[in-house]
Amino acid sequence: MEPIVTIAGGAIRGRTEAGVTRFLGVPFAAAPVGPQRFQLPEPAPAWDGVRDATQPGATCAQTPYPAPIHALIGSDGIPGDEYLNANIWTPDPSADGLPVLVWIHGGAFSRGSNARAIYDGTAFARDGVVMVGINYRLGISGFAELEGAPSNRGLHDQIFALRWVRENIAAFGGDPDNVTIFGESAGAMSVASLIAAPQTTGLFRRAIMQSGNGAVAADAADARKVSAALAAELGIAATAADFGKLGPDELRAAQNAIALALMTDPDPQRWGASVIQLGGGIMSMFPVVDGDIVPGAPTEVLRAHPERAVPLIAGTTADEFRFFTVPAGLAAAITAETLPFVLPRYGIDPAVAQAYSTQRPDATPAEIFNAILTDLSFRAGTVDFAEANATTEPTYVYEFAWPTTIPGLGACHVLEVPFVFDALAEAHSLTGPTPPQALADEIHAAWVAFATDGNPGWPAFTDAEKNVRVFDSPESSTATDLRPDELAALRRSLTRA
Repeated sequence: MEPIVTIAGGAIRGRTEAGVTRFLGVPFAAAPVGPQRFQLPEPAPAWDGVRDATQPGATCAQTPYPAPIHALIGSDGIPGDEYLNANIWTPDPSADGLPVLVWIHGGAFSRGSNARAIYDGTAFARDGVVMVGINYRLGISGFAELEGAPSNRGLHDQIFALRWVRENIAAFGGDPDNVTIFGESAGAMSVASLIAAPQTTGLFRRAIMQSGNGAVAADAADARKVSAALAAELGIAATAADFGKLGPDELRAAQNAIALALMTDPDPQRWGASVIQLGGGIMSMFPVVDGDIVPGAPTEVLRAHPERAVPLIAGTTADEFRFFTVPAGLAAAITAETLPFVLPRYGIDPAVAQAYSTQRPDATPAEIFNAILTDLSFRAGTVDFAEANATTEPTYVYEFAWPTTIPGLGACHVLEVPFVFDALAEAHSLTGPTPPQALADEIHAAWVAFATDGNPGWPAFTDAEKNVRVFDSPESSTATDLRPDELAALRRSLTRA
C-alpha cells in the first residue's frame, strides 16, 4: 500500500507495511549547497505531481567513523544535495491528534543521519506515536564559525525543521500541540540548546535528553581558532565565500584532519579553552555563543529564564566514556603512572582520582579515568540541567546501567538507543547477541508514555528528592541522589585545576 498525503511542498507517496506508514527523505528546507551551505535555511521549493518518499534521503557531508567505532555502530553517508530532510513514521496518516516525537540524531555534531537502522520509528508508530527523524547541517557546514555566515546553522536547521513539523504534522495524523523533542549525544546537547533558545516557544511541549550536557556552547573566539585551522588546511580564508566554493569531498577531508589534530594535541592555546573543555577532545565544532539562538550555555540560560523550561527526561549511561577509549585502545594506556598526567589535559585536578577510587576500590586506573570523564562530559552537565529545569517543570532523571556483553564497554555511550527505539535486532554489534528484550520493552514504553501525557512512570527529580531511575536487567530500580560524592569531588577538582 502506498498512501499519498499533501504537505506544504506538494503531494508525497509513502509506503505502509504491517500497519505502519513511513514517508522517507521528505525535504523540509531547500538544498544548502554552494554559498547557500553557509546561510540560514530556506523553504524547500514546491514540486509538481506526487513525489516518491519511500527511500531515505541524502545526508550531510561527513567521513566514516574510525574503524573501531564503525564496527560497533556503522557509519552514515548517502550522497545528494537535499540533505535537509525528514523521515516520518505514523500509525495512520488519516488519524487526528496523535502524540509526536521528533528525533535529533547524535554524532559529535560532525557525523550521523536520520537514516540509521536503530533510529527507525516503526516501534513508536506501532505504539500510537507519530515519529519524525530530522537531518541537519554538520561539521563545517553546520557549525564552523566563518566570516559572512550566521553562527549555529545546524541549530537553525533544527528550529526550521520544528516549524515545518508544526505546520505539516497534522497531515500524518499528529498533534502539532503535543510534540516532544528527543535526542542523544550531540542530539541531546541540541535539545538543551533548543529548550534555552528564545525562538522555540510553542514548537514543542516536552523534551528528552539522552547522554547530553547542558554546558556545551563554545566561545565564538575559540570557535574561530578552529575555523582558522580548517582554512589553513585548505589554503583559503575562513570566510563563507571561500568555503562556499568547495565541494563535499574537500570539506570532509579538512574536517577529518582537524578533528584528528585536536584529539592528538588538545592544547587550549591552539584551539581555545572552551573548545577543549567542552569538546573533551571528541568534538571540534559544536554550538557557539552567538547572542541569538544560543545566548549562553543552556544551563545558565535556563537558570536565568526558568519560564523556558519544559517537562523533561534527562539521563546518561553508566559508562559513557568507555565507548571512546576502549575500542580505540586508549584505555589500555591509562595506568596508575599515567593517570595523574592525563587528567590535567581535561582541566581536572589529579587528586579527584582518589575520591573515585575510594568509591570504586576494585576499579582499574582505566576504569577510574573513564568514570571521571563520563561524569565530566555527560553526567555532571545533565544533572545540572535537570536541577535548573526542575525548579519550574516536572523533570525525570535516569541512568542506563545494563552492560553490553562486548568486552570492556560496560554501559557505554549509544547503548541505550536501540532499547529506546525497540530496535535490538539492528544493534547486536553493540549490544551483543542476546540483549534483554524486557528492558527494551520497559524503556521504550516509558518514552511513549512521556510523549503521550508527560509521565514516564517513575518519581520526579526534585531539589528535595533527587530520584534517578536506573534501567537495568533483570530488574530496574529507583535510586536517590546517585553517587553524589563523586560529582562533588569532580566539581571541586575543576575549581582547583
